[in-house]
Amino acid sequence: MEKRDYYEVLGVPKTASADEIKKAYRQLAKQYHPDLHPGDKACEEKFKEINEANEILSDPATRSKYDQFGHAAFDPSAGAGGTGDFSGAYSGGFGGFEDILGSFFGGFGFGGSSSQRRSSAMRGEDIKVYVELTLEEAAFGCQKEVGITKTVPCDACSGTGSKSRAKAKCTVCNGSGVVRRVTNSFLGQMVREAPCDNCGGNGFIITDPCSVCAGRGIVRKSVKITADFPKGINEGQSLKKSGQGNSGINGGPNGDLLLSVRLKKHKIFVRKDYDIYQKIYLTYPQLALGTTVKVAGLDSMYDLKIPEGTDSGKEFRMVGKGVPVLNKNNSRGDMYVTVEVVIPSRLNEQQKSILRQYDEATDHILNTDQQADPKKGFFSKFKK
Repeated sequence: MEKRDYYEVLGVPKTASADEIKKAYRQLAKQYHPDLHPGDKACEEKFKEINEANEILSDPATRSKYDQFGHAAFDPSAGAGGTGDFSGAYSGGFGGFEDILGSFFGGFGFGGSSSQRRSSAMRGEDIKVYVELTLEEAAFGCQKEVGITKTVPCDACSGTGSKSRAKAKCTVCNGSGVVRRVTNSFLGQMVREAPCDNCGGNGFIITDPCSVCAGRGIVRKSVKITADFPKGINEGQSLKKSGQGNSGINGGPNGDLLLSVRLKKHKIFVRKDYDIYQKIYLTYPQLALGTTVKVAGLDSMYDLKIPEGTDSGKEFRMVGKGVPVLNKNNSRGDMYVTVEVVIPSRLNEQQKSILRQYDEATDHILNTDQQADPKKGFFSKFKK
């Protein structure tokens, strides 16, 4: 199948910056990660395609080659003339001109051989897991035990992939893991080293594959990781556990574990950055006459003074009563409290009588206000 344009794969224009490419890759990798779609082969192939595109476009050198020559820059069969595999090539060439061509084609030699060798060691893939925290846990930090499934070295074969832990040297590449491919062009012979197809670039062949891991040397295992989330961490931020991701292959380093935070909905507060917001409900006399009320904070109760004549909907700022700032000691956001009047749904006769008297006593005051209908009573004015 013909490969798609790498820019098209990542959904970015050819003029995209390195940061735009990085951002696009992260979004797509998160969307199509195989761990989120177990058993979905189409998604797995899409993930591989995204990784391949990012590998080329994230490196300025390989991106430059791709922009000039497209996929042909990395295709050993590209060029005029036939191709062939052989274990050696003559060492002649055109000196500095060979190096110039090598800078364009990444490992090609002009009439000679490249000294570069592709290592078969591969870094393990990163794992991203979402962890739900309460607002209080995120604000003041907490320790969580997180269950994940990842690849680890196979215990049965000690990660060798071989039942007897023995490996035979590949006869095609003579244990080097690479073969040289030659193409003929109008410039002459061009040679490039490529991973050996016979051994997959490992340099060895497993003759007695381990029955547990089927010769891969790694198996999937459910493990529990203890993680300490710092004070002030917020929704969408991630805690990185280096080396706790999927196992590396052929001695390569492990990937990382990324624990992405999701905040549970709080019954009182709404968090915005390091500030928190809440509403409290007071009676009309409390707002009209003024009072001092207790309001709940994240870690304590606080006194809030309500001045006389406070309007419903007024917001009060309580400095330093919000969420601790990440990586900053003794620094906190603020708490904002909005007061709303509560209107009773049921009143006894005594309460109604008192309110009617109040309505009559204040009618002349309300009539001085520039309202459309100054003759309306207290309840209708208040409701409006």
